Amino acid sequence: MQILAFPSRAEWPRLLARPVQSTEAIEKAVAPILEQVRNRGDQALAELSEKFDKLAYTGRPFQPADFKAAENQVSHELKAAIQQAYRNIRKFHEAQRQPIEKIETMPGVTCWRRSVGIEKVGLYIPGGTAPLFSTVLMLGIPAQLAGCKEVVLCTPSDHPAILYAAQLVGITKAFRVGGAQAIAAMAYGTESIPKVYKIFGPGNQYVTAAKMLVAKEGMAIDMPAGPSEVAIYADETAVPAFVAADLLSQAEHGADSQVLLVSTDKHVVSTVHLALIAQLERLPRHELAAQAIKNSKAILVETDDDAIDLLNAYAAEHLILSVENAETVAERITNAGSIFLGNYTPESAGDYASGTNHTLPTNGFARAYSGVSMDSFVKKITVQSITEDGIKALGPTIEAMAEAESLEAHKHAVSLRLASLQ
Repeated sequence: MQILAFPSRAEWPRLLARPVQSTEAIEKAVAPILEQVRNRGDQALAELSEKFDKLAYTGRPFQPADFKAAENQVSHELKAAIQQAYRNIRKFHEAQRQPIEKIETMPGVTCWRRSVGIEKVGLYIPGGTAPLFSTVLMLGIPAQLAGCKEVVLCTPSDHPAILYAAQLVGITKAFRVGGAQAIAAMAYGTESIPKVYKIFGPGNQYVTAAKMLVAKEGMAIDMPAGPSEVAIYADETAVPAFVAADLLSQAEHGADSQVLLVSTDKHVVSTVHLALIAQLERLPRHELAAQAIKNSKAILVETDDDAIDLLNAYAAEHLILSVENAETVAERITNAGSIFLGNYTPESAGDYASGTNHTLPTNGFARAYSGVSMDSFVKKITVQSITEDGIKALGPTIEAMAEAESLEAHKHAVSLRLASLQ
């Protein structure tokens, strides 16, 4: 990890840049994959799956027998953990439901909104270097609560825990296919995989590029969600070993992940760095984490204000505040996917089981995007109802505005009604 002391604000953009390939180069590699799947469907999926993932794609979805076998292969301890996570995530997301509230904007004019589940959604579950069955819960539970009629899951993994979690959230259409080709299949539809209306799920830079490219063609996506990242703001109240462990928990996702430590205390930075080196040596995914750490930085700043400004400029996917009065500090954070407060709130809790969603904007997109919620799986349809008295009261306003915009037919639609009531 590179340690930087008191960089000027002019240097921040360069220092906070993510370690990614150029978007142009990635999109150039992904575009032909999308085109092949669009034009040749399952045949292209089979060829691309063999080429990139060494998988034999047959077009056959996972069968009930596969889900049953998976359930039998998952240990009782892991089942209990997944079920507890399911309950917490469901409880948090269920609270996001909003009852219909009818608003009378003026006498006789009533407006309201109702939520309708998106009929067909596609969930992408990464599985290249780790079987992310937790993502099945994070995406499947809000889809279940929203009442989506058709939920399609694509993953390059056949790990039993992925299938067990899929069954738990009611998914029956699941296919073993990954990468940009899986995104293409859900976006365009193939002989085996149905076309969906919105695609969800994190992935590597190629998956993210595929999502962005199909979004340009009109496909709805959750957000740009690429390599995982964490930023930690630590002061003298932080426990260095905890901070180091949290940095490594993100670094082990992959070589293209990034972690960032920010502090006003030089001693904190040095002790965290020593703890990180010691813990890194013991990690099973040592090589991946070590590569990510090479791309990562510890930045020493002069004041708390500098730290807050730098963190808002970075807009981290995950932000841990290991500082005194963490909740107060959190009120000053305007750009982050999810915030974790204090020494006993590890980012791992949000990744798995506290209840919040772990599908979050990365690469600075937290400046404008929210993480996945139940709202991500619904459409908000507005409804209005106007009585005779209501149109009498509102009509002249509409007539005046329509006339001012030179839209005579708009005015006439109201004038006709007003005349009928005289």
